[in-house]
Amino acid sequence: QVRLVESGGGSVQAGGSLRLSCSASGDIYPGACMGWIRQPPGKEREGVAAIDGDGRTNYADSLEGRFTISRDNTKNTLLLQMSDLKPEDTATYYCAASRRVAWAFGGTCPLPLEYNYLGLGTQVTVSS
Repeated sequence: QVRLVESGGGSVQAGGSLRLSCSASGDIYPGACMGWIRQPPGKEREGVAAIDGDGRTNYADSLEGRFTISRDNTKNTLLLQMSDLKPEDTATYYCAASRRVAWAFGGTCPLPLEYNYLGLGTQVTVSS
């Protein structure tokens, strides 16, 4: 059983910053791929970022370097630092975890649209 609990969402004005956290518990291998996805209102889910057990990252091209994903394997915590937020970043953000490590995906953790586990999400609203 795996449980992912997100926190840190909220409302912010354009140009502001937020940091999302995800606390993971249960049968998660510390080196497995983890990441974030988001679902804007009325749209499909999209991959945001992924990270492997050694800290190597993968980001959606659309983010333009504004987001940073990190993890603390000793605390089973995943973070997403979001800066220069835009109204189009408004979405429900979900933490995701895979049962696989990066080499099982060919060397890089893919954006986590099809990972095995998903949290319940945290809402981020960016106003203009």
